Amino acid sequence: MGRRILNDALRTIVNAERRGKATANLQPISNVMAAFLGIMKNRGYIKDFQVFDPHRVGKITVELQGRIKDCKALTYRQDIKSNRIEEYVQRTLPTRQWGYIVITTPNGVLDHEEAIRQNVGGQVLGYFH
Repeated sequence: MGRRILNDALRTIVNAERRGKATANLQPISNVMAAFLGIMKNRGYIKDFQVFDPHRVGKITVELQGRIKDCKALTYRQDIKSNRIEEYVQRTLPTRQWGYIVITTPNGVLDHEEAIRQNVGGQVLGYFH
């Protein structure tokens, strides 16, 4: 069920972007979703997000910028080694200039550039561009 939550939230963000909305409300939430959104914020794809009442069902409000073209979560989390990340990036993303693959590693949730820099592998959560 946890993998479905992330996928539904990312699809909600993409649909709000395509309709030209300024914000998107995500519910229910998870810690992985908050980490994924943190990477999107650090890379400049969303303005900001706020988490409300995380102990119960919770809600996240995301302020959009209009930069997201596609954003998906993989419901089957693939294991990936650090030396195979670059090949996976070339297969998945449209070009090298856009987008990031998000990987959960022993060092936390990282994008593919940071995972290569730290030389760690893990499981692929999803991607955005």
